[in-house]
Amino acid sequence: MLGVSALAGVVMLAGGAQAEELRLLTWGGYAPDEVVQMFEKETGIDVEVTLSNNEDMISKLRATGGGGFDLAQPSQDRIAGAQMEYGIYKPMDLSKVDAAKFIPSMLAATKSNTTVDGEVYGLPHVWGTSGLVVNTKAAPDVKDYTDLCNASVSGKVSYRLKRPTLIGFAFAMGMDPFAAYGDEAKYQEILDKVQEKLIECKPNVKTYWEGGDALLNLVRSGEVVAAMAWDTGGWKLNNDNADITFVAPKSGALGWVDTFALPRKSANEDAAYKWINFVMQPEIAAKITASAGNFTASKGADEFAEGKLKAQFQNSFPQEALDNIKWYPPVPAGLETLEGKVLDRVKAAQ
Repeated sequence: MLGVSALAGVVMLAGGAQAEELRLLTWGGYAPDEVVQMFEKETGIDVEVTLSNNEDMISKLRATGGGGFDLAQPSQDRIAGAQMEYGIYKPMDLSKVDAAKFIPSMLAATKSNTTVDGEVYGLPHVWGTSGLVVNTKAAPDVKDYTDLCNASVSGKVSYRLKRPTLIGFAFAMGMDPFAAYGDEAKYQEILDKVQEKLIECKPNVKTYWEGGDALLNLVRSGEVVAAMAWDTGGWKLNNDNADITFVAPKSGALGWVDTFALPRKSANEDAAYKWINFVMQPEIAAKITASAGNFTASKGADEFAEGKLKAQFQNSFPQEALDNIKWYPPVPAGLETLEGKVLDRVKAAQ
């Protein structure tokens, strides 16, 4: 018969086994049931998924001082500022991550954009881009953002009056707006040149789109033959019309990345690293792409994507275009105000 102390030990061991849990704070589609079940079966770790968005993630982690979750997935441009202001994350231990599983250019960019005081706070996971959606038969010469101003597509282009348009045009005009983020005067010089170009380009614009569905319908109907839009929208149109697809601009598509980040009070850091290494396996990453609709930073995962999507991705993103993506860094305070004034002036121009 077991003594009291022995029984207590058994209870503690059982409790420890039951307590092995990964609390994941993430976006919809990033932790599909199939993947969670595969991970739980392989590791014995239970996964508790809480769906969220950037603002909510920061709010939840601020309220607890970085507690309540073991792994979070904020966008890369929402990490450095939140860490400096609130101290809600802890540095990544890169020795616990299989770096070979990541697309090198994405890993390098995310590490750079999430570094605070010499420490890396984020690794890339799910990503997407905006660039060009083009009817390649009707607008074969549209290869970069400024080609939307070509006479051959006059009255048949569309883009948003939002900051991605300012950024994209700046890169296409040979400038680097991200490099000027730390110099407000220099950034204003870039904006002034882009403003002039966008006003000059106004006769080409059928409409400044706001809703994605409206834009897709304009392209389907042929009223718009070239637009600034997102990659998944271009591939969706390609399913119905082989002439229409997403084109990565010569100057570089504009990319966003949702990351892996460790909350400061993560109670199961080891489980977090196991999850990262598990979902970055190409075969597993392809299941997340099927669920989320966007690709991941897993190297070689496109080979395991569904056939049509695999072909679309590889046609839009040969290696050179993949490595040329311009990843959004954190936006310094004050720049959005400058951008807003430029966009207002473009809208008001006759």
